[in-house]
Amino acid sequence: MAAQLLRMEEIEMAMGLLDGKVVLVTGGSSGIGAAAAQALAGEGATVIVGYHHGKDRADSLCERLPGQGHASAHVPLENEARHGELARWIEAGWGRLDVLVNSAGYTRKVAHDDLQTMTPALFNEVLLANAGGPYSITRALMPLLRASGDAVVVNVSSVSAFTGLGSNIAYCAAKAALDTLTRSLARAFGPQVRFLAVSPAAVDTDFVAGRSREELMAKAASTPLGRAVTPEDVARAVLACVTHLRTSTGARIVIDGGHTL
Repeated sequence: MAAQLLRMEEIEMAMGLLDGKVVLVTGGSSGIGAAAAQALAGEGATVIVGYHHGKDRADSLCERLPGQGHASAHVPLENEARHGELARWIEAGWGRLDVLVNSAGYTRKVAHDDLQTMTPALFNEVLLANAGGPYSITRALMPLLRASGDAVVVNVSSVSAFTGLGSNIAYCAAKAALDTLTRSLARAFGPQVRFLAVSPAAVDTDFVAGRSREELMAKAASTPLGRAVTPEDVARAVLACVTHLRTSTGARIVIDGGHTL
């Protein structure tokens, strides 16, 4: 019996936790999305790398991912018709979708008291990119996710959602909307689909134009853990949501080095 158990453990170790699963990562050509794609592929998933402008980066990433069958896909945040086409393309090509990581987003640095720069048009643009876009993509893919029977949607949010501090006030509002969307969808679509949000503090990427790395590192040094959050940190949290937090849904996973303490 002991020998049989040992062989089973060896078999499980040889298999990836996500063997046979199909994953879509939006914003997957760089930063957090690319790190998430690498982490999920490393556990055996077939990954569709969604991109907006970075087709070359997405194609290059697909070639470097472990395993086979990976592909890139144009996934603009604002195009509802394209989201429907994407769902049909995934169904035709893979016949299933088990994990959706909504990592794509957009922001720009605007002082919170600069209401002249933060026009209603810009506010709505940021809101669409960070809340409306993920909703539209999730909505289009929901039939495939529900058919999986054990699907997970991970929304990449931010501590800005509950601190009110961030690159601009629209970004804070959008991430708060994304967190609430995560909770509402979790309540509506369990048990077939789990929904989770991962909420980092400022991540060591070039996501926010105009933010210097020195500024980011100085803020990170003042946190209890004393270091910046990396894309790989966020990717590991995404992976944990999919593979280990099996009884968690509608929850926010904070990965900020103690920034919000």
